[in-house]
Amino acid sequence: MRISDVLRVKGSNVITVTPDTSVRRLLEVLAEHRIGAVVVSRDGTTVDGIASERDVVRALAAQGEAALFGPVAAIHTSDVYSLGPDAELEDLMRLMTERRIRHLPVVHESRLVGIVSIGDVVKNRIDELESERTAMSHYIAGDR
Repeated sequence: MRISDVLRVKGSNVITVTPDTSVRRLLEVLAEHRIGAVVVSRDGTTVDGIASERDVVRALAAQGEAALFGPVAAIHTSDVYSLGPDAELEDLMRLMTERRIRHLPVVHESRLVGIVSIGDVVKNRIDELESERTAMSHYIAGDR
């Protein structure tokens, strides 16, 4: 299975913020969309970084309330890993596990085409297992 298969089910909509967005506004965007991270992009198509709840917590711990009034560029993760839509899901899972990544932008020809979270991967795996269970039950019962 490929990352594009996951995106086909979940959709390719990606919430982005610009680097000059305030951290306070970032929190509003995360809450509004009920997500844990956004791609930081100056133009909505390139990946300049990723800003997650973890980044905000670390900034608050280091700077206190003042972090809320600074730009996302001051707290986001700029060393972002990404994969293309044709990458195998196993490669995605391995990268997420080894690098302790929860959100991974999907990039094709230098353009942002989606984002996959660890929750998307788990949902996909549960769906696969349920499908296999159903197929096995029908096979055992002699249903065709």
